[in-house]
Formats: sequence, C-alpha cells, structure tokens
Amino acid sequence: MEFHYNGFLLTFTTIIFSLFSLSMAINPNNGGFLFPQFYDHSCPQAQQIIKSIVTKAYAADPRMAASLLRLHFHDCFVKGCDASVLLDSSATIVSEKGSNPNKNSLRGFEVIDEIKFVLEQECPQIVSCADIVAVAARDSTVLTGGPNWVVPLGRRDSLGASIQGSNNDIPAPNNTLPTIITKFHLQGLDIVDLVALSGGHTIGDTRCTSFRQRLYNQTGNGVPDFSLNPAYAAGLRTRCPSSGGDQNLFYLDLNTPFKFDNQYFKNLLVHNGILSSDEILLTQSFETMQLVKLYAENNELFFDQFAKSMVKMGNISPLTGLNGEIRKNCRSVNNHW
Repeated sequence: MEFHYNGFLLTFTTIIFSLFSLSMAINPNNGGFLFPQFYDHSCPQAQQIIKSIVTKAYAADPRMAASLLRLHFHDCFVKGCDASVLLDSSATIVSEKGSNPNKNSLRGFEVIDEIKFVLEQECPQIVSCADIVAVAARDSTVLTGGPNWVVPLGRRDSLGASIQGSNNDIPAPNNTLPTIITKFHLQGLDIVDLVALSGGHTIGDTRCTSFRQRLYNQTGNGVPDFSLNPAYAAGLRTRCPSSGGDQNLFYLDLNTPFKFDNQYFKNLLVHNGILSSDEILLTQSFETMQLVKLYAENNELFFDQFAKSMVKMGNISPLTGLNGEIRKNCRSVNNHW
C-alpha cells in the first residue's frame, strides 16, 4: 500500500514539476525557458571555451572587455537578446551595425566569430550566438574586477535584424532622462536597473561626437553644459574641438578606466560624468540621484544590483524552443532550402 502511495506521490510531483516547467517555457515575462545548465550535456565545455577566448582577447586589448559588455546591451535592446546585432547586411537583411548607435563604434565581432568557430568544431550547431554574447559580457565584467553571476542559457538566434529598432530603442547619450526611462521601461527594466546598468560605464571609452555639445553648445545658445565640471571640460576641449575629431576616444571613467568598480558614480557626484546621459542621473531626478549616491558609497551593493540587472536584461524577449535558429556563422542566417 505504501509503495503505491509513494508512487502516486512521485507521479503527482512529476506532473506538477512538468506543468511548472511548461508555464516557464510559455510565459513571456520570465525570459522564456532559460536555465544555466542548458548546455551541461550537449556542450559541457561551452562556457570554458568562451571564457578562454574572451580572456585572450582582453589580454591583447583591454578595451575589449567594455566592447563585449556593450555588445550585449545593444543586442538586447533591439528585438530582445537574439544576436540580431551580429548579422551583416545581405539581400534580405539591413544590418544593425550601420545604425547611429553602432556605426564606427560597436566592436568585438571578431571575438564572437572566434568563439563560434571553436564551438562549431566542438559542438556543431548547439550553442547560439545570443548565448555567446551573454556569457562573454559576464566574463568581461569579471575580468575587469566586476561581479560574477550565473547566466541563464538557451537563447536562440534571430532570423533578421532591425536597424530601425537599433536607431530608436537604444538609449542615446543626448536623450533626456524621461526618454531614457521610457526606453528602459519598454524593455521591462525599471529605474533601479537603469542606474545600476549605467554603471557599466565604469569601463570603456566614448567618442568626441557623443559629448561635444556639452562642451560648446548644450542647449543651442552657445553655452557649455553647466552640470559639467569646468576644469574637466577644459581638459576635454583640448582633444574634442568644436568641429573635427569626431572619433577621438575618451575614457568614460577618467580615474579607473580599466577597472570595474563604483568610481563611475563617484565621478558623477563631482560632475565628472562625460556623457549627458550619465550626469543627468544625478541632476534630473531625486530617485536616480539617491541611487547614484547609494552606489557611490557602497561598491558591494552596486555589484549585487548590477549582476541582478544584467540577468534581467539578458532575459529580454529571448527566442526559445522552435523559434529562431542556432546559426552556424554569427554574421549570417543559415540556409533554409
């Protein structure tokens, strides 16, 4: 009698778990059915391969860590985290690489190519380009001294791209704070996520063209941005003239540009945020200002929230199940004939 009872209990538990799993798979609000162990049996060496190649790329070019982190942002904010940003233009696709936020600035494609090449040799058509980008972003953060997190996996790759989405949906350096908040909300991200993820600017560079107006003509009346430290602005003007030098690079964090830490927030408190979209977190909203101060005071708290927000961002509209595909080459969709 007890044997049958336990068998019934086991069967009932199995059914409940199966129903829960099904609800996870079909619920669009929880990032589809992504889980960290997705490749444990089909390609157990996947994450180690990604880490190894990212580490090699970072050693050769320390800027690459920030580039790979940014690549994940720019992927997820357009059609979800589906590797659409990696596609080159073709007869049927207009690449997102030519959009205003990405042209002449988005990097790291060759690193993703190398990772994909090795993975295709080890586990053909198993690991998606979208998952490669997500894991590479995590590994890049860790390599620069930032927080670690477990990456949910199981994303599939898109069959197309959206240059319109890339132009319209990615927050821009000159957007107003309400516009940036709206763009985050449209992705299911809140103000806490916005401020924490902006902390990714603790590493990396920006171009003169992205902040020039702050130095010379912030509101169209020929006056610099009053919220930018005058001494800092004077130094920036030496390499960012009123015309020309568009592609000249500047550290986003002038104090610790290659270290992932909370110095970014400390810079904002003394008005040394180079981008308007950064400094307005301090000057345009009490709620965001309080978060800036909190993270400037507590590096551990910033790290914890950054990791949580990265997982949340990585869950934006993934393609799972039979949707999308596993590309053989991250730059092009597979042949379907």
